[in-house]
Amino acid sequence: MSTNSHLPASSLREHSRALTGEEPAPPSAKSLIPKEEMNNLFSSITNTSHPFSPSLPTPALDTAQQPRFNPAQRQLASHPTSPSHSRPESPYTLNPPIDYDGLSWPSVGTRARLESKPEDHAARLEKLSGAIRTVLECIGEDPEREGLRGTPERYAKAMLYFTKGYEQNVRDIVGGAVFQEDHDEMVIVRDIEIFSLCEHHLVPFTGKMHIGYIPNRRVLGLSKLARIAEMFARRLQVQERLTKQVALAIAEVLRPQGVAVVIESTHFCMVMRGVEKTTAVTTTSCMLGRFRQSAKTREEYMNLILAGRRR
Repeated sequence: MSTNSHLPASSLREHSRALTGEEPAPPSAKSLIPKEEMNNLFSSITNTSHPFSPSLPTPALDTAQQPRFNPAQRQLASHPTSPSHSRPESPYTLNPPIDYDGLSWPSVGTRARLESKPEDHAARLEKLSGAIRTVLECIGEDPEREGLRGTPERYAKAMLYFTKGYEQNVRDIVGGAVFQEDHDEMVIVRDIEIFSLCEHHLVPFTGKMHIGYIPNRRVLGLSKLARIAEMFARRLQVQERLTKQVALAIAEVLRPQGVAVVIESTHFCMVMRGVEKTTAVTTTSCMLGRFRQSAKTREEYMNLILAGRRR
């Protein structure tokens, strides 16, 4: 965890201004972010994902690198709250989605997997295959019968594919696909299919993601929005965190006027077990910047993502 988490809120504000070159706020100016949110420096993302492996030293702050504060905070200062403001600002994280080590909200062991040599990869597959063989034995099956003889190895390879997002990062996915464009209206990519694994039961949840943003003279290649969604979905997840991670990553890359992400999905932990409700759909959202400030902007976004269903 970054050592900045021990700094008081006032010191963090001064440090953020020093990093970004912003002028100090006048004594009479009030912060746009409520005091209680300034004290809540770490969101659910940093509580459940480890931005740096404990075996690695926390890198020192460098003014040439991205500041560790909410990517939407800069936009909040330039867009006054609208009369239709209905919700407080989202708690922000000091750890941006593009980390100094090049990974994107990695978990413990992510770097070891990413940098593993061929022999290490083979050993990982063998270890995982052995674990699956044990599972088959524990449920009363015979791993040596014809239908299951190669299942441990097949499942091991499949699990590494299901979680391939751990080996990817936002910086490499985006590449040079950020373009200068004088466009300040909504950009929405709707109905992006996602497949992820619930981290509580290791069973799938599947659905659709709708991503929208309002550019601030920069736009992102449309396919990159889907690739960012895919990267974070191909990890062990909860839907709430997945929604916020995608939104904050886009905000970090583009510095737009606002970002909106909505996910609708079916969780097989509710379908195949437990309450066994096959028609239940879970919807989560993350709104940043103008989308959070303005009810009219949110309404326009929701109407546009729902438009396809009315046809």
